[in-house]
Amino acid sequence: MARMRAKMKIASVEPFGEDGEQLTFGAVCKTEPFGEDGVDENNSFARWTPSASLEMTVNNPDLKGQFAVGDEYYLDFTKAD
Repeated sequence: MARMRAKMKIASVEPFGEDGEQLTFGAVCKTEPFGEDGVDENNSFARWTPSASLEMTVNNPDLKGQFAVGDEYYLDFTKAD
């Protein structure tokens, strides 16, 4: 079964209708200096997915205001049968 995990950051949140929001995500990458050990989770993700974008409209009123620019999320993809 094909499965994938991506790590993405919210680039923008725009109002959509009365209860909705338009969310735009981009792939994460390291933008600050590495620590002493040189390990960084975002660059580990960026190595295998160097470029990605996702745009979705969410109309669930319970989710409005729950997403903010800069928040990072894991997106898990599992093939639908």
